[in-house]
Amino acid sequence: MAEIAVNIAIDKLLPLLNQEARLLGAVQTQVEDIKSELLYIQAFLMDADAKGEKADVSQGLKTWIQDLRETAYSIEDLIDEYLLHLGNPSRRHRFIGFRCKVGRLIKKLKRRHEIASKIRDIQKKVVKLKETSSTYGFVSSVLPGSGGSSTSAPWHDPRVTSLFIDEAEIVGIESQKIELTSRLVEGTPERTVISVVGMGGLGKTTLANKVYDNKELVGHFDCSAWITVSQSFKMEELLRNMSMKFYQARKEPVPEGINTMDESSLMTLTRQYLQDKRYVVVFDDVWKLDFWGFIKYVASCCKESSFDYIHKLQPLPPKSSWELFCKKACGGLPLAIVAIGGLLSRKEKLVSEWKKFSDTLGSELQSNSHLESINTILSLSYHDLPYQLKSCFLYFAIFPEDCTIKCRPLTRLWIAEGFVKAKRGVTLEEVAEEFLTELIQRSLVLVSEVFADGKIRSCHVHDLMREIILTKAEELSFCCVMTGEESSFDGRFRRLSLHYSSNNVVNITGKKSHIRSIFLYNSQTFFLGILASKFNLLEVLHLDDSGLDSIPENLGNLLHLRYLSLRNTKVRMLPRSIGKLQNLQTLDLKYTLVEDLPVEINRLKKLRNILVQNYDFDGIGCLEELQKLSCVEANHGAGVIKELGKLRQLRKLEIIKLTRENGERLCASITNMNRLESLLISSLSEDEILDLQYISHPPSCLSRLQLFGPLEKLPHWISELQNLSIVTLYGSNLMNDPVQVLQALPSLQELALVRDSVVEQLCFETSGFQKLKLLFLQNGALPQLRTLRVGPCPQLEEIPPGIRHLTRLTTLGFDHLQEELKVSMIPTRGRNYEIVEHIPNVLFHGIETQPTRAS
Repeated sequence: MAEIAVNIAIDKLLPLLNQEARLLGAVQTQVEDIKSELLYIQAFLMDADAKGEKADVSQGLKTWIQDLRETAYSIEDLIDEYLLHLGNPSRRHRFIGFRCKVGRLIKKLKRRHEIASKIRDIQKKVVKLKETSSTYGFVSSVLPGSGGSSTSAPWHDPRVTSLFIDEAEIVGIESQKIELTSRLVEGTPERTVISVVGMGGLGKTTLANKVYDNKELVGHFDCSAWITVSQSFKMEELLRNMSMKFYQARKEPVPEGINTMDESSLMTLTRQYLQDKRYVVVFDDVWKLDFWGFIKYVASCCKESSFDYIHKLQPLPPKSSWELFCKKACGGLPLAIVAIGGLLSRKEKLVSEWKKFSDTLGSELQSNSHLESINTILSLSYHDLPYQLKSCFLYFAIFPEDCTIKCRPLTRLWIAEGFVKAKRGVTLEEVAEEFLTELIQRSLVLVSEVFADGKIRSCHVHDLMREIILTKAEELSFCCVMTGEESSFDGRFRRLSLHYSSNNVVNITGKKSHIRSIFLYNSQTFFLGILASKFNLLEVLHLDDSGLDSIPENLGNLLHLRYLSLRNTKVRMLPRSIGKLQNLQTLDLKYTLVEDLPVEINRLKKLRNILVQNYDFDGIGCLEELQKLSCVEANHGAGVIKELGKLRQLRKLEIIKLTRENGERLCASITNMNRLESLLISSLSEDEILDLQYISHPPSCLSRLQLFGPLEKLPHWISELQNLSIVTLYGSNLMNDPVQVLQALPSLQELALVRDSVVEQLCFETSGFQKLKLLFLQNGALPQLRTLRVGPCPQLEEIPPGIRHLTRLTTLGFDHLQEELKVSMIPTRGRNYEIVEHIPNVLFHGIETQPTRAS
């Protein structure tokens, strides 16, 4: 997609023209012209890219799109070279000697002449590309830069065949068919909406069709219609089609003039027809969120249900996948199983043959006509993405196969790459989280793990979707992934990701590389000093687990660097030149051997995340854009704690080794952190009291609180935290029952009491903990507890495993427990019996009944 490259180039041109007008000098006019021509081209890029995707596209169009993409990359390179060599000088150059100034001026004049010449060449090329574009008859987009692909040309939708699959060939959806049919037939009399969602190829259309054709359903409703919406629907045609199908289903004559009715008349006709009728309508292949916002008014003659049901279709389990595979002869994806099974049935049944096919699946998806349907279906969702989400989605190519990806580092990388743009009143991190959420809602990215409060902790992509991503990333020069001992590298790529490789990056990349990002995964290190001088346009260095043991002084040459991660390396010290990295946003030194940070770190005004271990951050208050800071040592005097109060943008703070005397000062600083969402505080020692009673206005956004150390009493301000969802108390030694406060928190979903957190008693009231899902009671949490009564907790999903550590417990009672959890504690047979087997009395209390025993 040239769209991605061109939009990135435009995004870089605009601030250049606004901020560097004086320094551009004579070439400013040419730069303005380049911007204007690109904006013109941008308007029809969506159509150009859509035509470029077709199998029968001319070589000329493919070449034009490739030239445009490479030209856009050249513009990006040129802008970064200009800023590197000719942009505003840094402070360190203000006091250099006269001779040095003259030498530097001569170099700058030479560099300016070279860049001016390149700008003129690029301008000519862009003008030529614009003139050539008229040859291909592109259609201008109403919304330049938006997503979606042109659908003006007819095409065969491989999903149509799913409407005609024989019942005997369908596997793994019978229970889901019964459930959805039951919801439609036995549900509430009000209008109800059931949404079937899931990634492409899962069988959504197949499931919906089998429910729609069910005889039980057909006899229950007065009329029905199946409508295929697609990406390019026209509401007037859709309403006309739906109305006609209603009449035809009841074998009634279609009203005269329906073919000439406008949208308003069709809506009125449909509403009148549905009055006092039971009806079912399936809208298949819905892409736009606002579709239902319009169509619901057609059915507003019915009373709307108080809730809608979302049915999330999951991949087939291994047993069903194998059954389907055997019937036709991937990861539970029915479309893929059918296509691949059919292909393998024509191959020799040899392990070597099948393994060869598995190893080359990516290329097979592109070249094998039998697998075309998989590639087409999975690619549809990609083509529908807006360009900024396309970049974010392609980024999954960087990570190794079967890798579970932590969401927070992922969104930090997106920000560093420039994929995320600022919005008024919203942080970059929040925008990035919205992007990830949308990719998940589109079923392009799958959730791996969630926190108790529902926030996504990690994610991944389906193996087949990853193959699509890898192909697209290579086509667009977006990313080169090298596995094992591969050593061929094309210098046009912007990103390099090495997986399980011992190759030296410097040797691989050659001389003409325009790499912006380097990632190492289980790969050997390289000569960072050579790299820093050779590739000075680098923006991202992800060198985790690389075995790197030192950082050269010339790291400071990487003036465009925004993301530096040295996690789990042997690095002991950072050079002072790190203070030159004025664009650095994230510095990750977790699990390194670094013990001291150079004071120059305080020059990095764009830093948003510092992830280190146990440091004294002197002067940290000047880094006012910080979003995440961990871990700060608080036992080096009051200065550091006072500095923290200046960090008003912080979302996450971890502070350790806090003394009692500094508790009040820390509370004063926390009061200033209005955006704080996560707070961890640890005392200097097991005997050092955490004195945290002095926060007058706690951060209203705080959702996670972890306190490690003894408390004389639970801080009073905790009761004011309406959004607090996760609480951990470790070694608190509380004499008074903290549950009286915690159970009233309206959003609390996870509570952990660890190691002597509560000394005497816990009392759960009738209306407490209405949202609690997880209760952790770890070894030593309640050493003297004899009786424990839990509930009512209507959302409790698991028996707290920590109950096994309450060794002196004689009676355990549960109020209004789910039946499934009761059964799980039946002696010898229940899966949770081992948690409670040491307790003599386990009682279940109902609403107006005598307690029953587990037996």
